[in-house]
Amino acid sequence: MRIGLISDTHIPEACEHLPDKVFEVFAGIDLVMHAGDVYVNRVLDELSAIAPVIAALGNGDEGLDGHRYRLDQGDERVREAHLVEIAGVRIGLVHAIPTPDETSEEVFARAMNTQFGGPVDVVVQGHSHVEGVTRFGATMVVNPGSATLPRNLVGVPGTVAILEIGDGGEVSAEIISLA
Repeated sequence: MRIGLISDTHIPEACEHLPDKVFEVFAGIDLVMHAGDVYVNRVLDELSAIAPVIAALGNGDEGLDGHRYRLDQGDERVREAHLVEIAGVRIGLVHAIPTPDETSEEVFARAMNTQFGGPVDVVVQGHSHVEGVTRFGATMVVNPGSATLPRNLVGVPGTVAILEIGDGGEVSAEIISLA
């Protein structure tokens, strides 16, 4: 299964529409996971033309940080966190989770328990706008960066990621530039 990962689109604040390259990169995927700061539901609607979509509620989606945008409370695609299991691989989707490089393994484990009910194999998160794939113990953490404001910069190509889950539970992730 191929999963398209995207985060921190900040539309319409960052730009009016998702970059066309997102739709090229995500062609043929099975699921889209948006790791929050979507701002407006039409972004999820546009992505759903590619594949089913789930999204984590980001801090900007709650109308915080001075943003006037707020995702529709009735949109069932949007939750604070999602837990999906594919081929025995537990994938947690959340906007932000404290990782051991920022705090400690104990805080990371407690956060996974709070958000997902226990440890997961893969955490997909956004918030920082900094793309990366790292591993903390048995957990892979993937941040696709931002498709529209990479590293909080304007006018440079953003990033997304593809997460692949094999039939036997093999997991790989790749960060893709939208250049």
